[in-house]
Amino acid sequence: MLALEAFGHRLRSLRMEKGLSQQQLADLIYVTRKTVSNWESANRMPDITMLSRLAECLGVGTYELIDELNGPDSPPSIIIVEDEPVILKGFVHILNDTLPEAQVFGFQNGPDTLSFAAGNRIAVAFLDVELFGESGLELARKLLGINPRTNIIFLTGHAEYTGEALALHCSGYLLKPLTPEKILNEINHLRYPVRGLA
Repeated sequence: MLALEAFGHRLRSLRMEKGLSQQQLADLIYVTRKTVSNWESANRMPDITMLSRLAECLGVGTYELIDELNGPDSPPSIIIVEDEPVILKGFVHILNDTLPEAQVFGFQNGPDTLSFAAGNRIAVAFLDVELFGESGLELARKLLGINPRTNIIFLTGHAEYTGEALALHCSGYLLKPLTPEKILNEINHLRYPVRGLA
């Protein structure tokens, strides 16, 4: 409930900074004034589509509003995307052991990853470059479209993708195997430092 209250307070502050009444904001995003009132009073939570519309109208990034919903004390979310189930399981285990203060989620494909990203603030994404049927580089572009402050760390057995990865301004590029030492080195040099990580 505290996260909803923080979100409601932030939404009200942003609306007032823009000089908008609840009705004016409601008209801009095609909802009722009561809907805006419910969000501001922490009775309801907007879905990801509404968060995106609110962010655009209020001149902030969607991720800023998602951060409010996640709450100040929520552990950072880290994802790893690897299409080989056995390798994925091992990598999730290594990440959990190395970064116990984080929540680690593993995915085998892009659609599941993007569905998760639409409703959750991802602090760090470890992405295999060569996924079955798709490119980890393209998945990175889509994740950055959802939240441009996601730290992307590519994890691969192929050094030849370094140039493309750097063009995306990734936080890191690791050659397999994944080790605690490699993880900690990347976490300590993130493009966007994450509160609560070692």
